[in-house]
Formats: sequence, structure tokens, C-alpha cells
Amino acid sequence: MNEEYFVWKIPTRNLGALDENDNSWQAADSLHIAHFHPKSSKHHPKTEVRMFYNDTGIYLRFRVKDRYVRSLHTEYNSKVHEDSCVECFLQPPGAPGYYNFEINAGGTLHVNYIVDPRRDENGKRRDIRPLAPELAGTLDIRSSLPPIVDPEIRDQMNWSISIHIPLAFFACHTPLQALRGSRWRANFYKCGDKTSHPHWGAWKAIGELNFHQPQCFGTLIFDNK
Repeated sequence: MNEEYFVWKIPTRNLGALDENDNSWQAADSLHIAHFHPKSSKHHPKTEVRMFYNDTGIYLRFRVKDRYVRSLHTEYNSKVHEDSCVECFLQPPGAPGYYNFEINAGGTLHVNYIVDPRRDENGKRRDIRPLAPELAGTLDIRSSLPPIVDPEIRDQMNWSISIHIPLAFFACHTPLQALRGSRWRANFYKCGDKTSHPHWGAWKAIGELNFHQPQCFGTLIFDNK
């Protein structure tokens, strides 16, 4: 399977996240989260990701064909991975660490900058750097679902998350040059640890059940179409 994904520059006047049906998304290539860990239940949600950029930042959309959907966490940096959740881990060029963007079906965000994801004897990551809520608040996140989904929706349904990440967001830890021509490392995930049908899917296969494996990331190439 191709280890690269092209992120095209697509002009748009909208400075925030786009409606999930905006025509701009159709100009972006799609990738699919198709590698499900053997410990997953038989429920493997079909998840499509589209990504593009412009002079304001990076745009990202997840579309999920799902069942057993629930969303309980509403606090910043809470355990959103326990809910129906999509994730994008991004490592800018030359950066020693990566950003773990994790967003549940209700649009609640969990994000840190992680340099060393290995855990110490107390179970804590060796080098994880929290990001201020004010900085995280500069992201524009839009969900097709309400913040809380409870009880779990067991019938088949579609839901989406659209995100705009302004370039200034990265300046705290990884000042960026122009996006065009740059190569980032990344992986994309779908999970639902505490849903009735837990599952762990990835764009690039991860081997052991651990999303925090930058050595397994694929490559994003930012270019003009």
C-alpha cells in the first residue's frame, strides 16, 4: 500500500473549518483507515479522510460509516479515545515530536505535543508536553453530531468531523516554514475503546496495539495540484 498521501493546496476564503459538504473537499484526495488490529471486535467502521491546505492552515475531514456510536467526554484533553473517536498524529519536518489530535464524535479535542511516547515505570509518557486550552481553542472543529451521544446509537449511521488547524498553532513547539514542498510524517486512526464494540483502525499498520508509534507513520507531501 502506498506510504504517501498528497496534501494539495486548495484556495478557500473560509478561514475556519468547512462544512463537511463544502465543494472544496471534493478537490482533495482521500485515504482510508483500513488496518484494524486483531484485538478489535468484528465492527470495523469505514472511515475516509480528506486533507488539504491553504495559506491559513491545514484542513482535515473524517467521514465515518459507523454503528455503536457513543460520545460522553466533553472536557478538553479528557479520554476521548474511550468514545467513538477519530485521530490524526502529525509530525512536522525536522520536529523531534508529534501532535496527537484525538476528537470524539461530539467534537471534543484531546491534543498534546509528544517527543518520547514511551512510558516510564509509573505508566506516564517520558516526554509529553501539554498545550494550553487557549491554544487548542484556535482550532475550529465541527461535528455532525451533538456533544453528547448517550445512549449508544446501535443502528448504522454516518457522522463526520471537520477541522481547521491554523499554522500559528504549531509555533509553540515547531515553527514552520512554507507548507508547499514540505514532507510531514503522520498516521490516522479510528477507535472506540469503551464502546460496546471496541475497535482500533489505522491508515498505516501499527503491529502492537499502540497508536503512539511514530516509526509506523506514513508521509504527507504538501504540494500544488
